[in-house]
Amino acid sequence: MALTWALVVLSLLPLLDAQSPACPNFSVPITNASLDQISGKWFYIASAYHLPEYKKEASEFHASFFYFTPNHMEDRIQLREYTTMRGQCMYNSTNLRVNRENATLTKHENGTDHFGHLLLPKDPKTFMLAFFPEDKQKMGLSFFADKPEVTPEQMEEFYDYLTCMGMDKSEVLYSDEEKVEACTPACRSPCCNPSTHARMDDGTWCGSPA
Repeated sequence: MALTWALVVLSLLPLLDAQSPACPNFSVPITNASLDQISGKWFYIASAYHLPEYKKEASEFHASFFYFTPNHMEDRIQLREYTTMRGQCMYNSTNLRVNRENATLTKHENGTDHFGHLLLPKDPKTFMLAFFPEDKQKMGLSFFADKPEVTPEQMEEFYDYLTCMGMDKSEVLYSDEEKVEACTPACRSPCCNPSTHARMDDGTWCGSPA
């Protein structure tokens, strides 16, 4: 009887492996090819956070799109971001520091460094950022794509990564794709649009809240 039970269990192992979500590798170094892959325009799709301050900010997001312009020599990425948040259209421009060996992007904001582990799924039209992946109380995962709408397969890959980290689909907050274009700038400078509340490269603001 014991032998029969063991054989049944062994026969199920391939099936269980096939059904298990693919766990992300948080230690894959960032290369120039990685930076080239995430260069260009991206849309925020969804996120889930355990850290209260991240969760609160994500809950106030309606939509966001941004541009990544990597600098290979300086290991930096210029970020130009347009966000619809709390009923306002906001523009922010800053630089992210690339930490190649530990595969993280660092954003310095309000005197604090925020680290995100860069995850490149099989689909090159998406990427993710994981936060505090080893800390159950603080962990988070955000999902980005090159279009405001994603395919079911792309979404499922995000869910798989989320599950593997120990988070649940019920924790996910989603972008409102209908509000993406509401924050499209009328010209290259956000100050051209008086309804845009924008922060410039030097930290000053122009425009007025909507």
